[in-house]
Amino acid sequence: MKIVILGTAYPYRGGLSAFNERLASEFIKEGHDVEILTFTLQYPSFLFPGKTQYSEEPAPSNLKITRVMNSVNPFSWLHVGRMIRRMNPDLLVIKFWIPLMSPCLGTIARIAKRNNKTKVVSVLDNVIPHEKRPLDKLLVRYFVNSIDRFVAMSDSVLSDLRFFVKHKSAALCPHPLYDNFGAALPKAEARKKLNIPNKQTMLLFFGFIRDYKGLDLLMEAYADNRIDKSKVRLVIAGEYYNNKDKYIELETALGLKGLIDWRTEFIPDSEVAIYFSAADLIVQPYKSATQSGVTQIAYHFEKPMLVTNVGGLAEIVPNGKVGYVTEVDATSIADALIDFCSNPNSNRFKEGIQKEKKKYAWSRMTAAIIAQENTQQ
Repeated sequence: MKIVILGTAYPYRGGLSAFNERLASEFIKEGHDVEILTFTLQYPSFLFPGKTQYSEEPAPSNLKITRVMNSVNPFSWLHVGRMIRRMNPDLLVIKFWIPLMSPCLGTIARIAKRNNKTKVVSVLDNVIPHEKRPLDKLLVRYFVNSIDRFVAMSDSVLSDLRFFVKHKSAALCPHPLYDNFGAALPKAEARKKLNIPNKQTMLLFFGFIRDYKGLDLLMEAYADNRIDKSKVRLVIAGEYYNNKDKYIELETALGLKGLIDWRTEFIPDSEVAIYFSAADLIVQPYKSATQSGVTQIAYHFEKPMLVTNVGGLAEIVPNGKVGYVTEVDATSIADALIDFCSNPNSNRFKEGIQKEKKKYAWSRMTAAIIAQENTQQ
């Protein structure tokens, strides 16, 4: 098939780029003709909360990526829509994550499929965003009405979708493994690179720091007097996206000054394996969620996880099998951390992780996108 993927890709950084590029690679592996059309401008600088939108890593060598789309310029939307219509692909695949992109992506989809050949499939990160804004529902409705079929990556997203569209086809397929960060390093080697003693239990909070991800709950849990801070290292690895002062003030209020290992820069793809290889437990204390790419990185590196019982996280992290599912509560999180730290080097989760990760092959995602028989009404 001829497939166009429309969305974030190199030179933009982060999980959206990683997903689209890995998806394109899988389609190519299966013999399809694939091109990614990405942004000339994704977010205006005043709307972007991080330091930079751009990657400093080398460009993917095996992918055709064309920068052509401006998210805030309607003339660009018309141009890209007509361009795709002339390309005449069998499939146009759009990753949807935020209502802000609805006018751009929805308009392009409407124009592209006027060739009466191209089918438009959207892979849904979210339908209702974690951080809600006025007009969200109106914008989402505009986008979903432009799409032919959907792939939702969790039950909660599928349920949210049905609020907007009742009868369009929608497949359920969990987020595949992020296996594009290379092989694991020996733990001692990774710890040496990060200057973390081998004798400490390392808890890793990884990814952009945003309010809905519950870092404040994790800090409160880590402050529990039952946790021996000399033996347990909490590493926060990821860039602030909002409220930096909130966490600095909380660190002081909880008496944790100097006890948390802050690595608050964007972690490039080339360093992801170091952090996950060094960690003993990946902690995701989210206050709201649908699914998480961090979980799928943890599966790739075969690391146990702690997640809260929100959105689709409990669906993909079976409690007691690959880690812990806790309540959205600092005490519940602390109880699980203490249980883990009492025996951090055990292999009690290893078999469960190795079995569970088999469910998240990229071939399942491509099949869900392509095959009508994989959809559910």
